[in-house]
This record gives sequence, C-alpha cells and structure tokens, in this order.
Amino acid sequence: MTPLALITGGQRGIGLGIARALAEQGFAIALASECAPNDPDVVAALSELGGAARFYRHDLRQIEACAGLLDAVEAQQGPVTSFISNAGVAPLKRVDLLDTQAESFDFVMAINLRGGFFLAQEVARRMVRAPSDDPRSMVFITSVSAEMVTTDRSDYCMSKAAGSMMAQLFAARLAADGVSVFEVRPGIIQTAMTAAVREKYDARIADGLIPARRWGFADDVGRMVVPLVTGQMAYATGSVLAVDGGLSIPRL
Repeated sequence: MTPLALITGGQRGIGLGIARALAEQGFAIALASECAPNDPDVVAALSELGGAARFYRHDLRQIEACAGLLDAVEAQQGPVTSFISNAGVAPLKRVDLLDTQAESFDFVMAINLRGGFFLAQEVARRMVRAPSDDPRSMVFITSVSAEMVTTDRSDYCMSKAAGSMMAQLFAARLAADGVSVFEVRPGIIQTAMTAAVREKYDARIADGLIPARRWGFADDVGRMVVPLVTGQMAYATGSVLAVDGGLSIPRL
C-alpha cells in the first residue's frame, strides 16, 4: 500500500518542504488548507508534487468539518498513514506582551492549538480503529518558541508550548496502538511568515545567534521528517527534535 501523508498548510513554506521530501520517498500527499483550490500557492505546489498529490480545502477553525475532510481523503486516496500537523499562524500584529489583544490571541489559538488538536484527534481515532502493520505516525510541527520566549509574540509562544504538550499526550495515548508521534521544533526558517523580520535576523545570525551561522530552510525540516514517518524511529515515539542550527542549545 502506498503510504499517504496528510499535511496541513502543505501548500507553502515548511509544509511544502515536508511534502516535497515525502513525495520523493514515494508517499502520496494530501494537502489541507483554507486556501481556495485556485490559489497560486496551491496550484504551484500540486504542479511541483505531481499526480500523487491532491488538495482539500479545510479551515482548521471549523472543527465540525474534521470528519468530512478525512472522509474525502479516504475516498480519494485511502487511509492516512502519516499526519503532519504543520499549519500555523503568527499573531495579527507583533506587540508587547502587555498590549496583546484578545482578537489576536483567539485567532492564533483557534488555528495553532484548537483546530490542530481536533483534527489530530479525528486522525488518531481512525488509526486506532484500523490497526496496521505498516508504519503510522503523527508529527507535530511546533517551534523553538515552545520554550524560547519572545515577549512581542506571547500568543504564538503559548500556542506552541501547548502544541508541545499536545504531541506528548498523543504519543502516550497511541504508543500501544503502534502509532509513533513526534514533535519537530523548527528554528528561524526562511518562509513567508519570517519575511517581515528578515533584516533583523540577518543581522542577529551574522552576530552568532545561530551556531550554524545561517537561516534554516523548509527542506531542512522536510529531511528531518522522513525517518520519523517511515518507521525508522518508531521506538523513539514522544521525542522532541530541534531543526534550528543549534539555536536552542543553552550557551553562556
């Protein structure tokens, strides 16, 4: 059976880097996003990934639509063997912790946490109901911000910290069912989300913020995910893996 990866937010950025890496390993790809099917990013991603990839429109905030999304994926491509919970949003505006607004907080949590949890829950239920000897996995893409504080992105940091606990909970619950669960923490990655702070981080990276002395790329994250979803690290379920060029290493 061809393995199938469902990737939220897989039409661009880190998600597309993961989709690209898994497609190269022979995975069928299901991309889920709130974007319209004719969105330029979606069209470009499907063209790059080839015939093994399909797109499904899904707004993570609509948790009542989770079952329908999985039904559609299963009808067209078969059961999901790997779920990559990647979609995430930044705050509506970077502001000091003391000025964080409820509107931004609710927006970030609705997508990064609430929506991600209930879709993962539906995927997990179906995996548990249909045991398999083939590798099955869930990968939660969080961030170094799960532990590293940025006081002008408090809502984002809290959502990623909670996402880290979410990964641990699913790992503990699904281990006996043969489903491996991992948390991957990207660092400073070149994506549309970080474009607005490019100059700021160019300077800080040059000053040694990242031991590797370079930005991370979506393909760095994609290559990390491959052994997690192909069963090579199944007994390491619950592991947290940083893809950050050494950014999160404690240093004096």
